[in-house]
Amino acid sequence: MNESVDLADAPPGALVKIGDIPDGGAVEIEHAQDSYVLIRYGQLASAYLNVCPHAGRPLNWAPGRFLLAHGQLVCAAHGASFRPEDGFCIGGPCRGQSLKPLAVRVDGEWVVLSELEPLACSAVASAQP
Repeated sequence: MNESVDLADAPPGALVKIGDIPDGGAVEIEHAQDSYVLIRYGQLASAYLNVCPHAGRPLNWAPGRFLLAHGQLVCAAHGASFRPEDGFCIGGPCRGQSLKPLAVRVDGEWVVLSELEPLACSAVASAQP
């Protein structure tokens, strides 16, 4: 399910409301014609290109659906495990490599781009933690 984000009252660079990401969960967004995974842990959020460095496949198992186990993001294709805070692979076929980050920060109730770029963004259904 692809939902447009209402940016009418949002700060510049807004991607999604932090409350729309389950704590310990993830959502998929489209930005600059690429797919990204946004992961929330408490009041912090991280974003990464939705591509596993092992084989170049998407991390999700279905649109907007990500595997999260023991606090780690897990690639659905080959089981690589990534730390949500920095995208570093701690286990699996790409151990020692990292996901490509998208610089974001939390601004009030919004997750926003840290560096403003032309914005074309939509949120995709969220994954369960």
